[in-house]
Amino acid sequence: MDPANELGAEEIWQEPVDRLLSRLATTAAGLDAAEVQSRLETFGPNDAAIVKRSPLWLQFVSRFRNPLVIILLVASGLSAATGDVASFLIVVTIVSISMTIDFVQEVRAQNAVEALRRSVAVQATVRRNGASVSIPIDQLVPGDIVELIAGDLVPADSRLLESRDLFINQALLTGEPYPAEKQASDAPSGAENPAGASNAVFAGTSVISGTATIVVCRTGGKSALGHLATSLAEKPPATDFAVGIRRFGLLIMRLTVLMVLFVLVVNISFHRPVLESLMFALALAVGLTPELLPMIVTVTLARSALELSKRKVIVKRLTAIHDLGAMNVLCTDKTGTLTEATIKLMRAIDGRGVESKAVYANAYINSQFETGMKSPLDQAILLAHPFDMAEWKKIDEVPFDFERRRVSVLVEHGAERRLIVKGAPEDLLRLSAQYENADGKVLPLDAETRRSFEATLDGLGAQGFRALGIASRVVDASHQTAAISDESNLVFSGFAVFLDPPKASAGATIQAMTAAGISVKVLTGDNELVSRHVFAEIGVPVTGVLTGDALTNLSDEALIGQLPRVNLFCRVNPQQKLRILLALKRLGNVVGFMGDGINDAPALHAADVGISVDGAADVARAAADLLLLEHDLSVVREAVVCGRSTVQNVSKYVLMGSSSNFGNMFSMAGAALFLPFLPMLPIQILLNNLLYDVSEIAIPFDRVDEEAIAGPVKWDVRFIERFMLVFGPVSSVFDFITFYVLLYLFGAGEALFQTGWFIESITTQVLVVFAIRTRRSVFRSRPHIFLLTLALGVIAVAIALPLLPAGGWLGFVAPPPLFFAFLVGATLAYLAIVEVTKRVFYRVMALQ
Repeated sequence: MDPANELGAEEIWQEPVDRLLSRLATTAAGLDAAEVQSRLETFGPNDAAIVKRSPLWLQFVSRFRNPLVIILLVASGLSAATGDVASFLIVVTIVSISMTIDFVQEVRAQNAVEALRRSVAVQATVRRNGASVSIPIDQLVPGDIVELIAGDLVPADSRLLESRDLFINQALLTGEPYPAEKQASDAPSGAENPAGASNAVFAGTSVISGTATIVVCRTGGKSALGHLATSLAEKPPATDFAVGIRRFGLLIMRLTVLMVLFVLVVNISFHRPVLESLMFALALAVGLTPELLPMIVTVTLARSALELSKRKVIVKRLTAIHDLGAMNVLCTDKTGTLTEATIKLMRAIDGRGVESKAVYANAYINSQFETGMKSPLDQAILLAHPFDMAEWKKIDEVPFDFERRRVSVLVEHGAERRLIVKGAPEDLLRLSAQYENADGKVLPLDAETRRSFEATLDGLGAQGFRALGIASRVVDASHQTAAISDESNLVFSGFAVFLDPPKASAGATIQAMTAAGISVKVLTGDNELVSRHVFAEIGVPVTGVLTGDALTNLSDEALIGQLPRVNLFCRVNPQQKLRILLALKRLGNVVGFMGDGINDAPALHAADVGISVDGAADVARAAADLLLLEHDLSVVREAVVCGRSTVQNVSKYVLMGSSSNFGNMFSMAGAALFLPFLPMLPIQILLNNLLYDVSEIAIPFDRVDEEAIAGPVKWDVRFIERFMLVFGPVSSVFDFITFYVLLYLFGAGEALFQTGWFIESITTQVLVVFAIRTRRSVFRSRPHIFLLTLALGVIAVAIALPLLPAGGWLGFVAPPPLFFAFLVGATLAYLAIVEVTKRVFYRVMALQ
């Protein structure tokens, strides 16, 4: 197939289907494997937002685009040109090792996360070689024949080959919230623009109800969604976490540039060699810049994603892990969360509670002929008892939608045509003017009888039963189509009664989440009595209730006033769920939403953390940030703990780096003012930085204290800035003490001074990690063995280097034995001072 023919001169909805199929070289049986592979190579993956990854070698080389690194390598090259080849080789080696560590760790993390994402990719049912198979939607090509049902995402711009009662949500393309009816035809209606074409469907839209068979015409960036993404080229708004990381990086960079310029000016003013001074300043800049931060963030988040996958949670958006750790409100449905989601039809009764075969028959016929996605209630009806459908014929249908909360089928039985309606019992009672008694007689539904039926419904709810209303009406034999206007003047048959047992673990999980600072709010379509019964069964108090009807009459301000006390919202529709969510966010909450239905997609999009389940509708899975492989609230609780631990571990690196770097800035600046030589050689600064970075690689694996994750954890840049301003000077004070001891007690010359400060600097920098990583006493919090091993190993290398022959190449000399006694005493004193400062700092912060 010629790639140019994918689009063609005509739009896909304008030409006859036969000609379109011929041009796409496909049949109703679908494509074969060889042709699919050929077209994949021609058109690429079916992903409108795909970003082509550069080759690994190019990704590695791109890491050397850092201006500081480039200037450093150029300066060291100039040193080599003047005869100092050893310095050049050592600088290149150290920089390369540092970049390689960063690159390898980050690529491994990204690959692991990508594998997890693909494991839960949205699937499409496609015909290949005459058989229907399920494949990831990014593997679709033009010419594929795809089958759609309610809840599916439309995977690509496609032409309808067959359709039945098909309604599509096109809000992504048109902004119009109401579903559009589509039907297979060669003569489209409303075809002034793509979304208006009634015989075509487009990537990114979703099936609200009905079924269809489509032929894929445009994929990936050539689809309407792809063109929209290209024209807008907008990135999603950055999270607080990303903004905080960026702000911290910019803060350190500004301080580093100012301090480096100061050191460079001072050295040149003292008539020190310009090239050596430039190398020193650039090495200082590289050493003080938190270049490991992006890798630490990526690896920490990726490690958490892998840990969550072991706990049956798949992370689709890495930064959602931070939002999960910061979450303080979780909104969730009742079914599957508070209940077992094992729904069983218990009874079919008339309005007075008497068993009725007619009610079951009508419920069965409606569920059998309904073409939308079967709900668990439909499945329970169809599995309850066999029913002979041989003499029944479907004429038409009014699909279910979440505003009407009912579905109608127009059926024929012999000479009679009947509209059978199933839905929310309150609504069906309101729409009924008559009722059918136990003898099959049709009687007027007067006010007293209506109250009696409502009492029956209330009694069922008080016992924890869910109910669907069943009603019908006979229509004229010439009635060919069903419409919403037909759902009036009905004959009420009765109730289909279901039981979904409460989940034994739900109460304890909600209490645990409440103790952890997360308020759980239940948003359900069930009535208040049923919901209250479930709350009572699991032992969770209802602090306040709002129904959908009451919510309609509340202003946004009044709703916000009600939110703190209400934890149960009943009979709410999708728009009301979204309104509740947005109101919670306006109060400053970090809100999670857990849902799995077609109607949950808007709320999943709007939530800070969208959570769905693997068996959810495609549109819900696509909108979610996290997918649960097990529909259980306890899994969310475990994921929250993991999210909090992740933020804490990233914060550890930031706190360590900020205090150490800020202290080193002052130390370097002070030393440059009174020393007649450089306080540390450029090579030594780079080596110091490399060793410190190696010791920090294990931070993503570190343990987190229980009290540190007892409540929501938010990224707080102001806290980090204050920490840096307190602990940085403490570090500098000990550096200046070391300077004094080296100069006046040991009479150190240039080489001994540089060696002594190198050892002291790396030792205190690394060991103070164990004090800063916890708010507890350093001896009461156990670090991960990997962190402990790397830290001690780095210190051993730093002490051993000056004692080895290779140390001379780096400008080191062997210190006198007495220096090591001073090092031990100074390090212990430093750790003690840091411990005291830490306790005072956190107490002061707690009072603010």
